[in-house]
Amino acid sequence: MRYLPHTQEDIQQMLQVAGAADLEALFSSIPDDCRRKDEMNLPDPLTEWELNGHMDRLAAGMGASSAYKVFLGAGSYNHYIPETTRQLLLRGEIFTAYTPYQPEISQGTLQTIYEYQTLVCRLLGMEVANASMYDGASGLAEALLMTIRASRRKRVAVSRAVHPLYRKVVETYFAPTDFEVIELPVGADGLTDFSGLSDLGELAGVALQSPNFFGCIEDLEAAGQTIHADPKTLFVVAFSEPLAYGLLKSPGACGADIACGEGQSLGIPQSFGGPGLGMFAARQKYVRTMPGRLIGKTTDKDGKTGFVLTLATREQHIRREKATSNICSNQGLCATAATMYMAALGGTGIRELSNLNRDRAEYLKAALADAGCASPFSAPTFNEFVVRFPDGFADTWQALLEKKIVAGLNLAPYYPELADCWLMCVTETLSKEDLDALVKEVTR
Repeated sequence: MRYLPHTQEDIQQMLQVAGAADLEALFSSIPDDCRRKDEMNLPDPLTEWELNGHMDRLAAGMGASSAYKVFLGAGSYNHYIPETTRQLLLRGEIFTAYTPYQPEISQGTLQTIYEYQTLVCRLLGMEVANASMYDGASGLAEALLMTIRASRRKRVAVSRAVHPLYRKVVETYFAPTDFEVIELPVGADGLTDFSGLSDLGELAGVALQSPNFFGCIEDLEAAGQTIHADPKTLFVVAFSEPLAYGLLKSPGACGADIACGEGQSLGIPQSFGGPGLGMFAARQKYVRTMPGRLIGKTTDKDGKTGFVLTLATREQHIRREKATSNICSNQGLCATAATMYMAALGGTGIRELSNLNRDRAEYLKAALADAGCASPFSAPTFNEFVVRFPDGFADTWQALLEKKIVAGLNLAPYYPELADCWLMCVTETLSKEDLDALVKEVTR
């Protein structure tokens, strides 16, 4: 079975319309030294069923099937997704949707984004949200650039307890600029140490994550008061697990000026790392410095409700030098999935789910501590926590993997001082029996 839909007759008709004698002539505009001359080294073609079997065999070698018990989070979380969300996303008018360049004729898409923005503001306690961004990491980088635009300063501070990959993206964004990024240390309790903040000079913004990369819950209210001692410094709260705010006070309630992070937990499959959803919200007074798009609700000349593209401060809409961001776009389908998920669960459902995640994680943390594997940090946590295992646990981890148990993430590559520590995650997808089985295996 061939996968090429065009016959030779089809190809000839298309070449005739394009004014090319053959396929070689069609690519004549490409310089000769930029074109591949030899054949590609590809395997022999497979039938459809042979290809399916090949893909199944490849998938079987990945520790990600439902047969595995995964205690791994670190920014990507396994949560149950309501079947209503799955099925509604398959509708053609939703599955193929894209943010329109002629918004007045795409009211359904605009209303969906407007609903998404509304739910994000409610979850994060903020006044205005954009139509979403690529992911949590780019959202944080854009937030810090936004603080620079708002304050007209050139230096920002980022907690070392922020996700290491988020910090890498920030470094990449800032590398070609003359702006400076300073890291704030982590204290012995697993929380950001603000003791040296006043010695850093004038800052455009200060960013921390809560729950942070170690799962520890930062004291956002105290942090906000410390940061706002300088009224021009903006307080940025990042996150990788938005479900935590079903239980914790929202960033807005704690004084944040900008809240941004990853929304993958809200009805979006992990999909081996992507795509994600960059959630981004801020105070109304900073709306003109926000990146991305923003949808608003209005009425037409007949008094009927309508939705419009209210702000679109990117280079496709305005002069490049005036754009707030030149490399941002909204994740339309992922934002729609998150909207459906939040609407399906509602405030009560999100709160109950948050409690369930916290309770199960606390159960495992206590059980491991009783077995002699305690956390090096004393701060309260949400659904992730750090455990210090005995020497040689790397071999135990590998043995557990062969038993289809993924026992967390080793912190050595990211925090060398925590080389003997592992980041463990528990969500509602793991039962009490799964937790007891892990404790039994690591302590035998």
